[in-house]
Amino acid sequence: MLSRTHLPLCLMLAAALLAPAAFAAPAADTAPASHVAQLLARLDKVKRIGAVAISPDGARLAWVLEGKPSAIELADADGSHAHALDLGAKLADCGKRDLAWAPDSHGLAFIADCGKDLTSTQAMHNGVYLADVAGKAAPRELGKLAGYARALAWTRDGKSLGFLYVPGATRRASATAAGKAQVGVIGEDDVELQHVASLDVASGTVRTLTPDALYAYEFDWSPDGSRIAYTAAPPPGDGNWWVAKLYVQEASPGAAPRALVDPATVQGSLHGMQMALPRWSPDGARIAFIGGLMSDQGATGGDLYDVPATGGTAGNLTPGTAVTPQWFAWTAPDALLVSQNAKGNVQLAAYTVHGDRAEMQAPYFSLPATIGAGGPVLSVSLSADHRRVAFQQHSFEHAPEVHAGVLGTTPPPAVTTLNAALQPEWGKAVSVEWTHEGRQVQGWLLYPADYDPHKTYPMIVSVHGGPAWGVLSGWPGMGAMYAASGYFQFLPNPRGSFGQGEAFVQANRKDFGYGDLRDILAGIDAVEKQAPVDDHRLGLTGWSYGGFMSMFVPTQTQRFRAAVAGAGISDWQSYYGQNRIDQWMIPYFGASLYDDPAAYAKSSAVNFVKHVKTPTLIVVGDRDEECPAPQSFEYWHALKTLGVPTQLVVYPDEGHHFEDPKHVKDVAQRSLDWFAKYLPASK
Repeated sequence: MLSRTHLPLCLMLAAALLAPAAFAAPAADTAPASHVAQLLARLDKVKRIGAVAISPDGARLAWVLEGKPSAIELADADGSHAHALDLGAKLADCGKRDLAWAPDSHGLAFIADCGKDLTSTQAMHNGVYLADVAGKAAPRELGKLAGYARALAWTRDGKSLGFLYVPGATRRASATAAGKAQVGVIGEDDVELQHVASLDVASGTVRTLTPDALYAYEFDWSPDGSRIAYTAAPPPGDGNWWVAKLYVQEASPGAAPRALVDPATVQGSLHGMQMALPRWSPDGARIAFIGGLMSDQGATGGDLYDVPATGGTAGNLTPGTAVTPQWFAWTAPDALLVSQNAKGNVQLAAYTVHGDRAEMQAPYFSLPATIGAGGPVLSVSLSADHRRVAFQQHSFEHAPEVHAGVLGTTPPPAVTTLNAALQPEWGKAVSVEWTHEGRQVQGWLLYPADYDPHKTYPMIVSVHGGPAWGVLSGWPGMGAMYAASGYFQFLPNPRGSFGQGEAFVQANRKDFGYGDLRDILAGIDAVEKQAPVDDHRLGLTGWSYGGFMSMFVPTQTQRFRAAVAGAGISDWQSYYGQNRIDQWMIPYFGASLYDDPAAYAKSSAVNFVKHVKTPTLIVVGDRDEECPAPQSFEYWHALKTLGVPTQLVVYPDEGHHFEDPKHVKDVAQRSLDWFAKYLPASK
């Protein structure tokens, strides 16, 4: 849900939200550069890598170098002869994404977005292009799309490109994007629909393949390109991903879809859960996918499942596993390559499929790092023979670089030096493990910059969103601003997190804020046994589910001296009617609000708010669909009434994921200033 809405209550607050005083005035625009601003500028100094793709023949690499403007870089497989692909003046200022090598390795398809509307109110225009990697011809525009497109995928014969397409879109197809203004006939007017579409490379003809009655989320071509498998649900798309079914149909307009798996009716461990990443086996006989309790579309994690492509019973291939698969690819009719979270580390492992089970082999490698190829979380790019891999990699110690090489027991080396000169502005990072209530729990501890073992330090606890998510070692940039400013920074992965199997993920169902809080408090105790943390100087922060925890936790304990709550939830009962993704809540709470209001009241901060003494800064986007602004208003109003120091800052034209860099930096600066006031780094 929250990884990262507006209905009646939001409409009542519209006048207040539009008042200039309700919006943030970025500090950087109103004051000279401060020490904090200079620190944030240094922390944000990184060259960001987008999609990474290795050619099918394994000979070449391509990656997107993000920025203003972005560029597509090409290199040999070992990173040599790297150069920017000449895309011509027409595309110079356009965003580039979704790299897809042609099956013959001679061409590279990509999507160009030549307009950036931070208000998400203007119609989008995307183009699909094919670049000649030999540089002998300018990129050819294959299709001009009046809308939003993503997830390019070639058919094996190289004649067609498939993609997800929202005609007439004004925003990214994501619940984290800024929502549309909630005016008019709510839920009926101007509903955007995402299709699986195909583009004929020779003619440029674009066809929508899936019916108007379904909103498609992910898809895959069958090996022969004649069929598609996809997850879909009735619109609206942002809210119904959690009840999506798995469909198969012929790859032609008007073809009738056949539902293969419906989690609402299936028996066993998948019942009532979510599905992601459908993938055909190489022989076309089966479709595998990841299934489990997932709080956010795109935050994939769970067990591996498969189902016959002609229909039948879906089976759990990895029941009881102690890791969280987050991405996979078939490498043979009986073999999978799986990228997984293993207690805070990334593993790449081979699985052998025997009948109704998949057996994990010894991992190729395990890394305290984050990897990705620009698609699903922890994805990798594979050559056609599955012998070479490529992805971007980063950690607490090393900024992002492209890594590529032979798939084996030695992790692929970095083949770029884009960020080689960057050094962490924070102290060392260590993995911390502790046992609590019979569970092994893990988290990460960042030491303060210029750490002195003879001193004691305050510590800020940062709770991740989700809750089905997990903190991995990754270059945090501004996310390490507290450690860079003299604080210990603790990032726990309590029950409900990825990394220790599906049972651990589901351990906080109907128990938000209780068991996970106890895990976090036990983790703080564990940290204090190995690091000089002053228990009387603890801070708390988080975004999304972490924002909820930053509101709820001070109602349960006085241990924290200051808090910053980003896009939080203060009242699960009112939230149920305000957000636009309410389907995610039933798997977690066990029933709707209308059937079991007590389950929602149990974890609502407003029901215990008179216990709060913690000064709290509250920040939110005014068009957040996932954690709507009224939730922040409600908590702020309660603290103001009770005389608890608080401040509410609402950012214009922002959704759950902030897009405007000025707003991102303003949140960071205000957060640092808040802790400096109520929890100074030095006594």
